[in-house]
Amino acid sequence: SFSSWKICLRLKKSSFSKDFLEKIKAILLSEKIKISGELTNNPDTDGQFPEYGDNLEDNAQEVTDFLSKKPVEMALERTLRDIDSALKRLEEGKYGICKYCDKPIDENRLMARPTSSSCVSCKKTLLDEV
Repeated sequence: SFSSWKICLRLKKSSFSKDFLEKIKAILLSEKIKISGELTNNPDTDGQFPEYGDNLEDNAQEVTDFLSKKPVEMALERTLRDIDSALKRLEEGKYGICKYCDKPIDENRLMARPTSSSCVSCKKTLLDEV
């Protein structure tokens, strides 16, 4: 029934200690500030198309420079989304629960990669399928 399903969902909340969760939150917030700063203050990740001039060589260099910097910007934006997602899971009390198998993610994995949303076993299975 629906009510037992809701109870089941409530049981799948994080069971980590408050100290551990506070440490993770501090790490995530620190990384968020750092990456936000990189995106805002780094001329390589400002999202702007460079303007070197109007001749063909200048135009070719503009395209080359823009395309070479775009992957870095996209990676930083993806990391920022992962951090925001992890912070949301912390807020909801669901941090550290694998999104595939609903089992707790190992603390060592979370310390190594605080944005993890899957356990090592499920991540390995996903990578093997690709």
